Amino acid sequence: MAAPCSPESGAPGDRPRVYFQSPPAGAGGEAGAAADDDEGPVRRQGRVTVKYDRKELRKRLHLEEWILEQLTVLYDCQEEEIPELEIDVDELLDMESDESRSARVKELLVDCYKPTEVFVADLLDKIRGMQKLSTPQKK
Repeated sequence: MAAPCSPESGAPGDRPRVYFQSPPAGAGGEAGAAADDDEGPVRRQGRVTVKYDRKELRKRLHLEEWILEQLTVLYDCQEEEIPELEIDVDELLDMESDESRSARVKELLVDCYKPTEVFVADLLDKIRGMQKLSTPQKK
């Protein structure tokens, strides 16, 4: 339903504005019924809650901070200057053995001039028993 209205200011050149209003409740004319059919029944949006295990998230955060700290020591530089490399913990957790994990990390650190054996061993110790975070746990 459209209701014309006179311009609010008396300035020349102003055009009347048209405001569209919905029909009052219970006045279900055909226009209102057609709009309801297009939208379907009004549904309340359900709340979906998917939570990660907070303890596991905290462990992962500490691990990532430790990795950054160790990489700054290995590359003898600031965090911003570390070469572009990504140690994906979930990828490492998917691997079958510590040997394949070790080989993957050494492959990522190939351009590091310092010895990486201690870092790799410590990393493998730290991820042992961790869970993958790519699939959230439902509670």
